[in-house]
Formats: sequence, structure tokens, C-alpha cells
Amino acid sequence: MEIKGSDCEAINPDLVENLRPKMPEETLLYELSDFFKVMGDGTRIKLLWALDESELCVGDLAVLLNMTKSAVSHQLKVLKTAKLVKAKKKGKNVFYALNDHHVKSIIEKALEHICE
Repeated sequence: MEIKGSDCEAINPDLVENLRPKMPEETLLYELSDFFKVMGDGTRIKLLWALDESELCVGDLAVLLNMTKSAVSHQLKVLKTAKLVKAKKKGKNVFYALNDHHVKSIIEKALEHICE
């Protein structure tokens, strides 16, 4: 069985045909790829790790990571746009936290994988 757009024949055509309808839609896979691109930045991973530990304001994150508040704010905006973090205003400060338990779980599972 030759696949359109492919230059080879399937070794296990029954398996290929069985898997084809289970493949997520291409747009969904691109969204998943974009999700990992956002998480693939070292600075953003540091921010996510810190927010996995505690809700923090921009100033505290800047001190913790030895960054400017402007740089932290820029990266938090990227994370917020990707729905990885949420913001809550308390008085004059805005505090950031991971958006939900899924983000926390992804970070913790990835760390667990790296540490094995």
C-alpha cells in the first residue's frame, strides 16, 4: 500500500490503516507543536517552575530569576497568551500563577522524565 505524498510502501498496511482515523487533525497537532515551542524557552520554563511552586508577582519573579521586570513581564505575556499562566490583581500588584492543574502536571512530569 503506497501512501499519497509518501515515497515508500507501508510495511504493515493494516496497522497504518488502523492508525489513520485515530490521528488527531493537523490543526490540532500544529497547536500542540506551538504549545511546546512556548514551553521550549529556558526563561519561560524558569518562570513556569517558579509559578509551580508559588503564586508570585513580577517583582518577585524578577529578583528570583535575576531579570528586569520588563523582561519578566514580556515572557509572562507570552505565557498568558498561551493560556499557561493567569493573573490576579491584589492591590497595586499583579500576581501570576499557573493557569490550571494541567500545566502543573506537564511541568512535573517533564521534570520527572528528565531526572530519571
